[in-house]
Amino acid sequence: MTHTVVIGAGIVGACSALALLREGHQVTILDPGEPGGEQAASYGNGCWLSPMSVIPPATPGLWRKVPGFLADPLGPLAIRWSYFPKVLPWLLRYLRAGSTEAKVQRTAYALRAMLRGAPALHAELAEEAGVPHLIERRGLMYIYPSRAEFEAEAMAWRVRYKAGIQWLELNADELRQREPHLDRRYGFAALVEEGGHCRDPGAYVAALVALAQAQGAVHRRAAATGFRIEAGRLKAVLTSQGEVAADRAVISAGAHSKALAAAAGDTLPLETERGYHAMIEGVDIGPVTPLMPSDGKMSITMTNRGLRVAGQVEIAGLAAAPNWQRAEILRDHLLRCFPALPRDLPAERIRFWMGHRPSMPDGLPVIGMSHATDDVVYAFGHGHVGLVAGPRTGRLVGQLLGGQPLEIDIRPYDPARFT
Repeated sequence: MTHTVVIGAGIVGACSALALLREGHQVTILDPGEPGGEQAASYGNGCWLSPMSVIPPATPGLWRKVPGFLADPLGPLAIRWSYFPKVLPWLLRYLRAGSTEAKVQRTAYALRAMLRGAPALHAELAEEAGVPHLIERRGLMYIYPSRAEFEAEAMAWRVRYKAGIQWLELNADELRQREPHLDRRYGFAALVEEGGHCRDPGAYVAALVALAQAQGAVHRRAAATGFRIEAGRLKAVLTSQGEVAADRAVISAGAHSKALAAAAGDTLPLETERGYHAMIEGVDIGPVTPLMPSDGKMSITMTNRGLRVAGQVEIAGLAAAPNWQRAEILRDHLLRCFPALPRDLPAERIRFWMGHRPSMPDGLPVIGMSHATDDVVYAFGHGHVGLVAGPRTGRLVGQLLGGQPLEIDIRPYDPARFT
């Protein structure tokens, strides 16, 4: 039996482990942390299962805003001066990848293939894991003060439409009927009915890892540090606790995947986009449908743990300390969106979090074989779509290592595009 080590117990690692078990592999999941724990990006994301998240972070004209990103440490996208020299090569690739509408459209087609039908895939996994209540499929909504602000984003919606995404447009009265607690300054919305959300991403990932263990996977609490490859064949994964013999390995360690890919033979431009969330616990005022305000660019979702607002992009690397003012900005915008929320909340009812989105400069993940050996598969770099893309990525990993036909064309995600 083929023994495959899956490095990383986040959403991609959990889904990959389950897919490999279905292919008949013996599976070890390698991660030093608690599955679904607060240290993981899978814990703190925006909860959205968004098949329409096909617009890459960089779009035409973004380069003009770079001085502002450096000057304003509290803007929705900020770059720390101290990290700027190190991130500059990645940033130049990032800007070039979205420099024209045609490039954005190509990325959108590639992401759409990955994300299409994702809420249904999540619902199937949640049912199998015994947590069907954690996945809801009631749509996702983008809200605007007026139609004029919606039309100002015409390029993004045009790209989505060409990629096959449909939406319903709601006027002020229709929006008010759906969202009675929402501030009245919002008078227009685009409702994407195929979207869904997860009510507790941390608990969901933990349930998927538990399902994998129930099906025979082993979870080892150790950090992967490299590989022993002899004559082009993987022999072992090196860890903080010694070697783990392996026939195959999957690198799905999120923002920590870059060094592992280098150990497997590829220098890949993975960077961390640090994201924040704020959560108010114990409130029943919030959106009926998860929504994203155009003037805040953050997701607002009612979860089992509380009302969560997530967003912000900060380029500062893995080691820099969090800037909690960025989470406070999210909290304050949440309070403005829902005026009926109490203003005298005690500090213990507000939770802040910061995590690391693993991002490639072109907005697409890396899925494919390493340069050194076909025994190591990459499955990382999903940026803003890690949660929603988890199930299909896992299926592709299973198909790659199981010698099965691939359900979608993975050439857009090929690691060789950078080497």
